Amino acid sequence: MAHALSPALPAAGLLRNSALDSPEIRQARVDLAACFRMAARLGLQEGICNHLSVLVPGRPDLMLVNPYGWAFGEITASRLLICDFEGQVLAGEGMPEATAFFIHARLHMRHPRAVAAFHTHMPNATALSMLEGPPLVWAGQTALKFYGRTAVDEDYNGLALDTDEGDRIAAAMGDADIGFLKNHGVMVVGPSIAEAWDDLYYLERAAEVQRLALATGRPLKPVPPEVARRTYEQMRAGDAESARLHLESVKRILAREEPDYLD
Repeated sequence: MAHALSPALPAAGLLRNSALDSPEIRQARVDLAACFRMAARLGLQEGICNHLSVLVPGRPDLMLVNPYGWAFGEITASRLLICDFEGQVLAGEGMPEATAFFIHARLHMRHPRAVAAFHTHMPNATALSMLEGPPLVWAGQTALKFYGRTAVDEDYNGLALDTDEGDRIAAAMGDADIGFLKNHGVMVVGPSIAEAWDDLYYLERAAEVQRLALATGRPLKPVPPEVARRTYEQMRAGDAESARLHLESVKRILAREEPDYLD
């Protein structure tokens, strides 16, 4: 269900700002739009809810985010909004959803690695957020990508419709890159769009195989902590480049099959 908009977030017509039309900003629009489209293909979205955002290159006081009312599969590079952290739309047509503003703006302001912030209710990871205890059991290699990088927000507090709730979620994330928001969904933050996308994709895959393993009714076999830590370190060594190549692959696929994402 989409969340009601706060009256503090004004609607906007099509706004243009030549200072926000640099090649770097255009590239960020393309990269973020590609993430929306592939997330839609993979079933990671929920209706017109959920949000992906990134700080505007060269303007850490502004963010690119999806407009309210548009599904992930409809997003194009030009449809993304540029907003400030007060919710004012500086470029684009429409307005951000209220929870997108209150969660994402506060994360971008308060989390040191949150250049990109991706929030979804993707089914497998969200299912794990509904269970008692730690969401990820370190029993699969894919999950080890996230070893030591997760935080759990145990205190679901309803919709994030004010800055206090946004600040509470940001505080619950701490310095983690992955936040399991109990009874809610997940938050992934990263120093680039590519790295946030890579984590979002593999987080859902890790959650999916864990859910399938649990469905057998047999006990899981966790990886010993020292092996889990060493494996994570091995993965981290090439993580940024692997993430970049992953996103480039996504864009090639979309360029062939959904080229309108570039519009």
